Amino acid sequence: MEHYDFIVIGSGPAGRRAAIQAAKFGRKVLVVERGRRVGGVSVHTGTIPSKTLRETALNLSGWRERGFYGRSYRVKQNLTASDLRARLTITLTHEIEVLEHQFARNQVTTLRGDARFRDRSTIEVAGEEGETFLFTSDAILLAVGTVPFRPDYVPFDGTSIFDSDEILELTHLPRSMTVIGAGVIGIEYATIFSALDVHVTLVEPRTTMLDFIDRELIDDFTHQIKDRGMVLRFGRKAERIIKLEGGGCEIQMEGGRNIRSEMVLFAAGRMGATSTLNLESCGLDSDARGRIKVNPTTFATDVPGIYAAGDVIGFPSLASTSMEQGRIAACHALGQQAHEPPKFFPYGIYAVPEISTVGMTEEEVIERGIAYECGVARFRETSRGHIMGLDTGMLKMIFSLKTRRLLGCHIVGEGATELIHIGQAVLNLKGTLDYFVENTFNYPTLAEAYKIAALDAWNRMPQH
Repeated sequence: MEHYDFIVIGSGPAGRRAAIQAAKFGRKVLVVERGRRVGGVSVHTGTIPSKTLRETALNLSGWRERGFYGRSYRVKQNLTASDLRARLTITLTHEIEVLEHQFARNQVTTLRGDARFRDRSTIEVAGEEGETFLFTSDAILLAVGTVPFRPDYVPFDGTSIFDSDEILELTHLPRSMTVIGAGVIGIEYATIFSALDVHVTLVEPRTTMLDFIDRELIDDFTHQIKDRGMVLRFGRKAERIIKLEGGGCEIQMEGGRNIRSEMVLFAAGRMGATSTLNLESCGLDSDARGRIKVNPTTFATDVPGIYAAGDVIGFPSLASTSMEQGRIAACHALGQQAHEPPKFFPYGIYAVPEISTVGMTEEEVIERGIAYECGVARFRETSRGHIMGLDTGMLKMIFSLKTRRLLGCHIVGEGATELIHIGQAVLNLKGTLDYFVENTFNYPTLAEAYKIAALDAWNRMPQH
């Protein structure tokens, strides 16, 4: 039975960052990964693959140039699923090699196998060839990520009915697709396939989507996706999915109106991958969705010495925040100093168009009773927007009337996830409207939208 200073279960963003941080403290670290190679869901089926698929789809379809050349413009006329997968393979191989090199350079031991608790400080790992290993540690991090939620009424088959992991194994592009679930994953895939000219129907039992995003942004986003032919069927539940004899599927909806399409993607949530960890033996438990409760500052669980980070602890379930959570958890687990997780972090949704947001929404500002003013800029108002052929896209900033401080920044459109960091920096440094009005931005850039939005707010604010 081998002893380690720190054991990490899972090698996704949280596990990777935690292991490397612990190694930099000079500790003996073990990472256990049950997947084929290191990287976790983020590298193999989540963040990196879906974003690569998005970029490939936009490039090969000529999506970004259609503002100039019309909707029928294509870079590659007969785009196939294998075209999409070719780039995916190149990107994933590179990511895995970088990660394996990081582990090797920092002398982190990695082991492939299924880990489960024997007791609070003992981990049993079932290896690839049936062998069993036992390890002990006083500091253990659970960074096991999530798996797709697969309800019994959905007859998943990996050919016409997919979950959000299986969709990457697609063998051909369908003519029509129904996406069930208007969460982040469902919306990302629905809009990516819509950009590939697949007829997409998005089904969601609630009447709204992405409730944590500013409503004005969601209204703009909804208009854009409807304008290009996506069908939104909200407020009705999918009750049954039937595979049709001649091919395709029928989704039987609550209320009797059914949907037929060639393929179905079920993306209504994910579950923490905790079912095989034998949590009871170490005194831990998980909620109905397999998530583990932690202290939001230290990421410690209720059991001393055991920490959890990443998607397995729930919202925000972002690769970026998971990395920070893992690093902070490693510091606390090993008795080192750590800063508190930042209050405001950028949230990026890689749909088509992108959405990114940081700080308070207008709804939250109103709820808190803060006197405020908004400034809005449309990307078409910028010279760079014209050069790029953009007719859509907007940036919205919310300022306090009393202090003139930036309270929230919200962007929908091309490059939103890159542009948001200017707003993030000003927000976290407690900057005001005056920063945007008084500073010079490169011309022509989309970042100029910050100045346009700030002047829009300034025009309506009392000047002291």
